[in-house]
Formats: sequence, C-alpha cells, structure tokens
Amino acid sequence: MSSLRVAVVGAGPAGIYASDILSRTLPGTAIDLFDRLPAPYGLVRYGVAPDHPRIKAIVNALDKILGRGDIRLLGNVDLGTDISIDELREHYDAVIVSTGAIRDAALPIPGIDLPGSYGAADFVSWFDGHPDVPRTWPLEAKEIAVIGAGNVALDVARMLAKHPADLGPTEIPANVAAGLAASPVTDVHVFARRGPAQAKFSPLELRELGHVPDVDVIVYPEDFAFDEGSEAAMAASNQTRQVVATLTDWALNDPEDSTASRRIHLHFLHQPVEVVGEVGPDGVERVAALRTERTELVGDGTSRGTGVVVDTPVQAVYRAVGYFGSPVPGIPFDDVRGVIPNDGGRVRGADGATIPGLYATGWIKRGPVGLIGHTKSDAQETIRHLAEDVEAGIGLRSGTGGGDAVDVVELLEERGVPVTTWEGWELLSAHEQALGEAEGRQRVKVVPREEMTALSRPLRVR
Repeated sequence: MSSLRVAVVGAGPAGIYASDILSRTLPGTAIDLFDRLPAPYGLVRYGVAPDHPRIKAIVNALDKILGRGDIRLLGNVDLGTDISIDELREHYDAVIVSTGAIRDAALPIPGIDLPGSYGAADFVSWFDGHPDVPRTWPLEAKEIAVIGAGNVALDVARMLAKHPADLGPTEIPANVAAGLAASPVTDVHVFARRGPAQAKFSPLELRELGHVPDVDVIVYPEDFAFDEGSEAAMAASNQTRQVVATLTDWALNDPEDSTASRRIHLHFLHQPVEVVGEVGPDGVERVAALRTERTELVGDGTSRGTGVVVDTPVQAVYRAVGYFGSPVPGIPFDDVRGVIPNDGGRVRGADGATIPGLYATGWIKRGPVGLIGHTKSDAQETIRHLAEDVEAGIGLRSGTGGGDAVDVVELLEERGVPVTTWEGWELLSAHEQALGEAEGRQRVKVVPREEMTALSRPLRVR
C-alpha cells in the first residue's frame, strides 16, 4: 500500500480523472482534491449550456468517483491566496495542477475592447451561474455578432436567440432567465473564417440549432466553397460529412421564407478585421458593426483574404475563438500558449529542467483542445510519469515542512478559509434539486458564493 500524499488542484474532469487514475495506479495514496469554488466539476458545471443535459450527465460519472470516499474534496480554497504552492509542496509528496483554461483567448483586431464587445467565456459563466461573475448582463442589442466556428460559438448564439420559456425545464438561474427575457434580440450572426468543411461544430450540436422553437437558421449559398482540403476532410471524417450535410440542407432554404421572430445566421468565409464603433448621444463610442473580409480557400483547407470587406450592423460582439489558461501563482507559465510548461505532465522550470514532485494535467497542460477522452489520456500520461518518479524516489516530500494533509485543513481553518467538502457538496446539490423539484425542474442552481458555502457548511459557518 502506498503512503504517498498527493494534492490535486482543480476539481474539474481533468483533476477528478487524474485522482481516480492515481488511486488505482498507486492504491492507498492519500489524495486531496482542491478547488477554488465551493462546488466541484469546473467547466462541466460552469461551462456547458444549461439546455444540454446530456452533456451535463457526465456529472453522474464524476459523482461516482468522488462518492467512493477515497478522494477528499476540499473546495473554496484559492491557490495563491488561501495557500501557496510552496505550502502545498511542504505537506504533499506531489502536487498535480489541473486548473484548466477559463479565460477567453485574445482576438487582436481594432475595436475589440469597445463597450458592447464581450468574451464568450464570460457570457457562459454568467448564464451558468458562476459565483464570481456579476449577476446581471447587458442584453440590449437587437443584432449580435458571434465570432467563432466551434461549439462554444453555437452555445452562445443559441442562448442569445432562444426564448427563455424554452429554457424553463433547465437549471438556469432565475436572474439569468429574467435577463434573457428582457433581451430585444432579433438576429444573431455567427462568423467563421473558413468554409463549412472546416467548421468545428459537432453534428449533434449543429442539428439541435435547427430545432429551437421560433428561431430560424439561415445559411447563405454564396458562403459555400469546397477545395481539395475540404474534400479530404469530408472523406476522412463522418462527423465532417454530417456537419456539411446539415448546413447544405439549410442553405437550400430561402431566407425570405423565414417566419420566426428570431434568426441565427451562419456566415462562412468571413474573417473579422475590425469591430466598428459609433459615438452615441452620451459621447461614448460603442459597437455599431462587425467588419469582415471575405476569404477564399486555397486548396489545403486554409484560407486567405480577398480584399472584399463587408460591414454587418450589430450592437454587440461576442468572441468565441477559444479558451486560454491562467497563470498559477508560484508555478512557471507559458504566456504565449497559456499553459504550464511540461514534459508529459512533469512541470518544467525556467531552466528547462523538470521540477520534482510537480505535475500538470488537462487543458493547463496541453491547451484548451480536445474532449473528455483526451482529458483521460492526459491524466493517464501524467500519472504514469508520477508513478515512475515515485518508483525512482524522485520528488518525495520535496518540501521542507514534513507536515501531513490534516495540517493543511487545520491551517486553512485557522486562516478563516471556509473549506467545503464532498459531504457539503451533497448538501448543496440536494438543496438545488429540491428547489428544482418545486418548479418541475431537475435543479435550480444556487449562484452566490456565500449562500453556496453556507449550505455546504451548515454547522461550521462562521
């Protein structure tokens, strides 16, 4: 049996899978799973649209892992504020960082910082009830642009266009439903730089877009182009063929026949070059249009500009061009790639050498690409290298404190940090489900951090 103590920082899927694989690879390892939020599951809870219960069902699998009792959840602990990485390394033989990527990737075009221009990640956090974002969102635009050709772009477009009444059965927070109900939106324009065969939509997510009540999807035949790279992509991937088939069906519809009160327009071969502003009566310049350059495919699935510029009038712009990692205090960080430098999960220092006892997994390790399957293989690689290091005696009790895991909890409580646990999550989850049952819904998410913490610590709240 192992006598190791390991801290895993980040209780999203990456951290949970790493903990699970570690517990089976080195049985008996004492594993503490930290998260800065009072509740676990990361982007599964706070990064998936509420009208996608099938995707959120992954929580059931994660529940089973944490519910076994061999992995201790310690929530509401912010690394770098409540406890330092050096302190963790004093108390644990190894630390695995799985903090993911929650920031929006940059889109360096003129006007991107104008009022009315937003990051998709921030909007997703809002409609998913993240406790650390404002409770209100400025939904004042009738015409909106979404930049991106992935599932996040579709989520944003669908949530902006969908009537709140059709979100009723979901776990959408009351403040979000009220905000969306007041939105005057009529048209949402999604812009993709390349062609239909290069879109990163999943077939299911795309098809769902066509079943939103009182929302028509409009695709323009002039935006369709296929080169040799497109033909190769369709030949190699059934998913790509399905996406192209769905888009082709929509392109056959005449936009003039649309009778819905809201529309989602999918534009391909449009590269954003500027967010155009206009000064209002109050003297403040705000978003007035998105300027795009028409592109053309060049044979290998990539595109180039044609010099033809198009201005689409909009009053808000959302960029959904990817997520980006955030630095973890006390740990090396690659500001260009948004990841922790590592070799197969072994964290590298400024000199390029690996730091004994320090590891990374998930998006903070490899960047925000891939699905859950990639996250599992990431964790397997990281844990394999950790186990090899343990076998070689590398990094064990790498700090100088020689403390134990219990001391960490005591230390946090002494500092006034209201740590939450798995038992606390079960109480919070049961409360949310009870709220939902009263309204005929699966759950109603509690949003304020203080309320989440109080529900998770009924006998320990200070």
